[in-house]
Amino acid sequence: MAEYFLQNRWMIEDGALYYYGLRNRENLFKNKVRITKKQLDIVRTLPRDLSDNEIRILGKLIGVQVVTKEEFRPTPKSLAEARFCSECAANDYMIPGLEFDGDRRCPMCGTASETENLKSLVPIIDEIPHSKKSRFDVAIFYTGGKDSTFLLYHLAKVKKLRVLALTWEIPYMSDSARASIENAKRHFSNVEFISRALAKDDLRRIYKKLYELSDNTCACPSLAYLLFYPDLVAEKVPFFIAGNEPVQALGLYYNRMAPKIAYSFPENRSLGTLINIGRLLMLRPPLKKGQFQTLMTMKQLAYGDHPLKKLFGYSNPLVSNVVTAIHEVPSLLPPLKKTIRGSSRSGNIPAFVALDFDKICGGNYDWNKTKAILTEECGWVAPDESSKALHTSCKIEKCKDHSQFVRFYYCRSKLIPFSAIEIALASRNQCRSREEILKEAELHLGFSLDEPCECSVMLKFLEDEK
Repeated sequence: MAEYFLQNRWMIEDGALYYYGLRNRENLFKNKVRITKKQLDIVRTLPRDLSDNEIRILGKLIGVQVVTKEEFRPTPKSLAEARFCSECAANDYMIPGLEFDGDRRCPMCGTASETENLKSLVPIIDEIPHSKKSRFDVAIFYTGGKDSTFLLYHLAKVKKLRVLALTWEIPYMSDSARASIENAKRHFSNVEFISRALAKDDLRRIYKKLYELSDNTCACPSLAYLLFYPDLVAEKVPFFIAGNEPVQALGLYYNRMAPKIAYSFPENRSLGTLINIGRLLMLRPPLKKGQFQTLMTMKQLAYGDHPLKKLFGYSNPLVSNVVTAIHEVPSLLPPLKKTIRGSSRSGNIPAFVALDFDKICGGNYDWNKTKAILTEECGWVAPDESSKALHTSCKIEKCKDHSQFVRFYYCRSKLIPFSAIEIALASRNQCRSREEILKEAELHLGFSLDEPCECSVMLKFLEDEK
């Protein structure tokens, strides 16, 4: 007889076992294990000694889901207690339940060669032509942060395109981002800047619902899409781009929000042909590259997740919660729905596309080199914290990190903290050293079990009815 435990991070849910963590390469995404009623009855009674017959009934669960005291892996309570990947900054404190292979590599490093082509969920294009039908060649969602400023610099200064820069003003915009936006207006003569803000009462209603669902109020960039899509259509802008760096797109895969096929879909001509046949039968013009992605993005905001996404388990809870919150202010939706219908009928749909930041930079999108270029060429203002690079445009980014981290740490959410995945990928791709990454994590990200002081800024806006 020996005492056995249910391994840490494995939880009983709906008569099965679910693992709150990122498993090793061999078992990647195998987080749910179905068990028999007899097995379930035994597991419910753990920890305790098990007889030989009970061990036989548990079978393959022994040593993995059901373990001895010596095999039990507690969740670290701090970064100092964490186990680290041998190749990157990933660790089992920032990603509780992180598993390693025999060489102590995390699953991101173990699957690097298999995921190197998973770059974007929207079409990647190399060149944007000058438009003959619009005053603008391209629009971007501009936050004043590092990534969107790099995108603005590349399109306006390097490619000399006519750019429409769209800024959704949030109450938490950082001082450095505001200064960067004002400096950009002086640096770029071929860019038109538009800023828009929701009425505070409407925004507060949305934020309160979002806080109830997610413990934070981050709604970027979804609300920007909602606010500006009618403008994009009215101006007949041919392309629009969100300023996301490569690791953010790949993070969706490791968070099981996008399967591999989703990354190849934009270039799948057969699927595109089938979609266009359906549109022609409905007397709709065929879609060009990136237009399908636009329609799906806007329809999700207006109507919610497609049932198939939920059926196959690839629903994005971040976006789903934002959509639920947006519906707290129903008056926002009719203009969006009207524009979706009109643009779908006419074919006047701005294409949602992406640029390959790594390719633009000739290898890797190096954060430190990028900041130096933007400071010199765009008047970009770095945050006061010189080591901060992952997120630079929002005062409450740490609150989002913290809420995602704490909810996952205590197994209240299946969402792995996005910043934890992103900084692991960034260090894996040699954008930054492990030392730089960990310094930023300790100083500027929300990976603490204690609530960061920045949460008071977020809560003050929610509580301030004036």
